Amino acid sequence: MNKLLVSLLLTLGVTGIAQAAGAVVVGDAAAGQAKTAVCGACHGPDGNSMAPNFPKLAGQGDRYLLKQLHEIKDGKRQVLEMTGLLTNLNDQDLADIAAYYSSQKNSVGAADPALVARGEALFRGGDLQKGMPACTGCHSPDGQGNAAAGFPHLGGQHASYIEKQLTDFREGERTNDGDSMIMRGIAAKLSNKDIKALASYIQGLH
Repeated sequence: MNKLLVSLLLTLGVTGIAQAAGAVVVGDAAAGQAKTAVCGACHGPDGNSMAPNFPKLAGQGDRYLLKQLHEIKDGKRQVLEMTGLLTNLNDQDLADIAAYYSSQKNSVGAADPALVARGEALFRGGDLQKGMPACTGCHSPDGQGNAAAGFPHLGGQHASYIEKQLTDFREGERTNDGDSMIMRGIAAKLSNKDIKALASYIQGLH
């Protein structure tokens, strides 16, 4: 009986430790708003940045945002403009910031009419000859992404930012797309003209 009790207590103890280690921090959007004063200087007070080189964060899935924040803080994703800005923020702070921006509504830009046809063809159909899948598979037909799966919302994002990210993935400058290297694999199949067309199309997508 004593052995059974000890075994049960040890099991419960190990389970409790495992649960604690894997505890999920829940973000608070209201608390997050108060923590975004510095962020707003580049990304806008509501996450809709005016400068095309800074990404819009409004409406982005919180799972994706939280992953990027942690990886930028930990140095897994290099973003020069973010150097040192996240150093003093803890897990709760990052979760709150992600929750705030994900709760905001993103603005939509306009696509270059001359690039729409090529951009739409790539986004919706991929390129079979190159073995490139359609972007819609992960990012959805309207560019809303898949928040639960952590696939980012792209629709309305600045073309300049999208162009840089695709180029960085292609050139190996950005590598935080996981062991599958899915974005690096796709970007490697894109020419500069393809990237520009895709980025422009995405900017006007909603």
